[in-house]
Amino acid sequence: MADGHLPDVYLGFREDYPAVAAALDGLGEAVDGAGPLDERTNRLVKLGLAVGALAEGAVKSNARKALAAGASPEEVRQVGILAITTCGFPSAIAGIGWIDEVLKATG
Repeated sequence: MADGHLPDVYLGFREDYPAVAAALDGLGEAVDGAGPLDERTNRLVKLGLAVGALAEGAVKSNARKALAAGASPEEVRQVGILAITTCGFPSAIAGIGWIDEVLKATG
């Protein structure tokens, strides 16, 4: 990973397709502002969605962003625990593992 967080393939994509990357950034901003949820809540919801999708990079990114938005480590970890009954134990355990990697690196 080039900067410790963003994978080289993602950075390369942004460099090779700047117009697509800019459109994606704009969509992200529009989605984030489309309702009344605050940034902390948005990030916790996105973290849960990422766990359910088994998207390691998105789990780690949203865990970091949730912490930066004021979520406690316990709240971030609870998202992984909540996934057990919704997403299934294997998905939840994978998500908890990725969340714990972020918590260990930031803690």
